[in-house]
Amino acid sequence: MHLSSGSAGPAEALRIEGAARGLLRGIGHLTQTLFKAGDFGLTRSQVAVLDALEPGACRVTGLAARTGMAQPRVTVLLQKLEEAGLVARQRCPDDRRAVRTELTSAGRDLLERGRRRMAGALLAALDGGIEDSEQAVRAARDAIAVLVDAMESETS
Repeated sequence: MHLSSGSAGPAEALRIEGAARGLLRGIGHLTQTLFKAGDFGLTRSQVAVLDALEPGACRVTGLAARTGMAQPRVTVLLQKLEEAGLVARQRCPDDRRAVRTELTSAGRDLLERGRRRMAGALLAALDGGIEDSEQAVRAARDAIAVLVDAMESETS
């Protein structure tokens, strides 16, 4: 499949497609490396569920949508996270069939510690190799934000 970019010619579309593939590989590799540095002691799927709960309590269906995982998979992950004391589940008062899940303080602490380790590893890797580490990280964050905004406006 080739990207089409409105007014972009075929050669430009191929260059954009190549850059996008490289970007995806790079993001995947960076994500993997940062996750290892985070040393969460959990699977990536479990951390993704904790991350999705950070904004607030959510039903399983909402978590499945936020994470892109199948609802049965999310349910299994939640059972393990609850056993570890990282999430708490309770029946919704307005709909007893539904269950709302939220992070516990232990879950929040685990996320925060892991994120600090990730940030520390990134800064250590940049230290000495890049003149302005803060600017480099800010530029990468801003570039990703532009791409996310473009993708979200495309799918809306």
